[in-house]
Amino acid sequence: MKAAVITFPGSNCDRDLAVAFERAGADVVRVWHKDSALPAGVDVVGVPGGFSFGDYLRCGAIAAQSPIAAAVKAHADRGGYVIGICNGFQVLTEMRLLPGALMRNAGLKFICKTVELEVATTASDFTSGYTMGQHIRVPVAHHDGNYAVDAETLARIKAEDRIAFRYADNPNGSMADIAGVLSENRRVLGMMPHPERVVDAGHGGTDGMALFSSLIGKMALA
Repeated sequence: MKAAVITFPGSNCDRDLAVAFERAGADVVRVWHKDSALPAGVDVVGVPGGFSFGDYLRCGAIAAQSPIAAAVKAHADRGGYVIGICNGFQVLTEMRLLPGALMRNAGLKFICKTVELEVATTASDFTSGYTMGQHIRVPVAHHDGNYAVDAETLARIKAEDRIAFRYADNPNGSMADIAGVLSENRRVLGMMPHPERVVDAGHGGTDGMALFSSLIGKMALA
């Protein structure tokens, strides 16, 4: 399986994401934001955390207009897998690959700590390695992680079982405690917490590893 990890000016979790994919058994290629195409044979695209383009205008808005963004969208439209983490989640909402927007944290402060998440669905290749309702510990590091969506869309994503993770103790005011959400075809995941930072016991935990192992394993069987 081949994973592509995008790097924008200001990305700071791209290497961590590449390592997580490698630990799960994927071959990883690094892709610069000015590239206009993904490498041949890519199965999953990772859009990492950080502060792309300094978070100017809106978080993720400039990155969503980068040359590589069109290729990522085309990959998703073909049914390819995409995961956006933290700033990557913001980019995916700006690209309209996922509904909603990430607003300023309710407390108007940057949050950097480990939080407890509840696995809200196992009916996706990203989350099938967990058990329904399982609680996992994953770090967050964001200033604009307050997920907001209109009432009609919220009702739809709830009805379609597209909430991937919920905060057990909401740190940022996110609507319905949403920490991660899936696309309609369940092949695009955006989440604010950083699972790539908990794939090594030496770094404080391995609760994120099941996400990467599950995804790469499911793709290998496809």
